[in-house]
Amino acid sequence: MDDIDLPRRTSGHGADAASALAGEDIAPYSQDELAERVVLLEAEIARVRAHRDKAAAHRNAADALFGKPPGGS
Repeated sequence: MDDIDLPRRTSGHGADAASALAGEDIAPYSQDELAERVVLLEAEIARVRAHRDKAAAHRNAADALFGKPPGGS
């Protein structure tokens, strides 16, 4: 796997934003706040998937033009 395929760490503590969210205590949130959070997270998932798909299409186009690098996946 190429280094470009690895997730980036965004804080000095070795955790990315998604990991920080996953570890957050959500008990104090109301049902409305939780519903809003779900909407925001679903929008973020869609944004990340769209970026991933765009990056994959770009990579596939480069591979088609230049050929896959030796040992590439």
